Amino acid sequence: MKNAIILTSGLLKTSDAKTAHGLIRGTERFTIIGVVDGPETAGEDAGILLDGKKRNIPVFSSFGEAIARLPKIDFLIIGVATVGGILPTNMLEVVIEAINAGVSIVNGLHEYLCEKPAIVKLAEEKSVQIIDIRKPKSREQLSFWTGDIYKVKTPIIALLGMDCAMGKRTTARMLKQTCVKEGLQSEMIYTGQTGWLQGGKYGFIFDSTLNDFVSGELENAIVTCAKETNAAIIFLEGQSSLRNPSGPCGIELLISGNAKHTVLIFAPKRKYFDNDVHWGLIPSVESEIELIEKLGSKVIALAINTEGCTKEEAFAYQKMYEQKLGLPVLLPIQEGVEKLVPTLKALLTN
Repeated sequence: MKNAIILTSGLLKTSDAKTAHGLIRGTERFTIIGVVDGPETAGEDAGILLDGKKRNIPVFSSFGEAIARLPKIDFLIIGVATVGGILPTNMLEVVIEAINAGVSIVNGLHEYLCEKPAIVKLAEEKSVQIIDIRKPKSREQLSFWTGDIYKVKTPIIALLGMDCAMGKRTTARMLKQTCVKEGLQSEMIYTGQTGWLQGGKYGFIFDSTLNDFVSGELENAIVTCAKETNAAIIFLEGQSSLRNPSGPCGIELLISGNAKHTVLIFAPKRKYFDNDVHWGLIPSVESEIELIEKLGSKVIALAINTEGCTKEEAFAYQKMYEQKLGLPVLLPIQEGVEKLVPTLKALLTN
């Protein structure tokens, strides 16, 4: 694995840095050796800042400081997911600085570096790579939906959230890892750029896929995964939410991906979609469960994103929703996801 640093430019402690957060928590594609954020967080451990767990990933105030203090850096990964996928101007300046230093760039935004002639020319001069993860596939590379999904007998579980940046990918990854530890061969289908960055083998990037082929790409990833791995359980990483007005998403996982079981993730203290009053109120958990089950998928558990919660509040919400809905309620960051293992094992015997 090549050494990589993550660029967040002051956004590390915000939800815009969810790509960075995923990489800090773990990746099998790169060795993360540092984060370039800013003076406010410089000198801290990125893991401590993220969730209180030391991961020996130092935070630096600038790229210059990082390259002076770290061993060889192979890649600079742009670690933010901005609204509309726009590359912030201050990040472009760091990208140029990194290329000049002989460091390759991995970009997960919709603003492609390969379409900037000056950047491409500089990269060629310095013999470094420019990797735009979200660059759409050509028509010849895309799969159309065929119905082969119905041949897959493996339980397929969708990880859906009630808004963006809820922890869908993180929870899916934790469930996969926990199942493997318990002797259940499990796989995860990634649907975003961070899943690929974390080393995902099966999946596609949902929001860079021509709409006609979203269902087919999802089906192809699941079918291929089932054939090649003989997985006992397959987890699907959700995107956005069923009713987020900026980009409703999730029905494809339930219908085209034939996910007959769902883990639903919500943040009890988030009232509005994307925390924006103008976007409207997030509906109730109960109504979301009803909607999912009308689409043919059974909600087997909830998971709580505890943003804005004290530790005491997090456990109080867990207890309240378990009593109210009679479902297991996970606190992935505080407790892990092991408590769902008996439910998952039961799916294999039905």
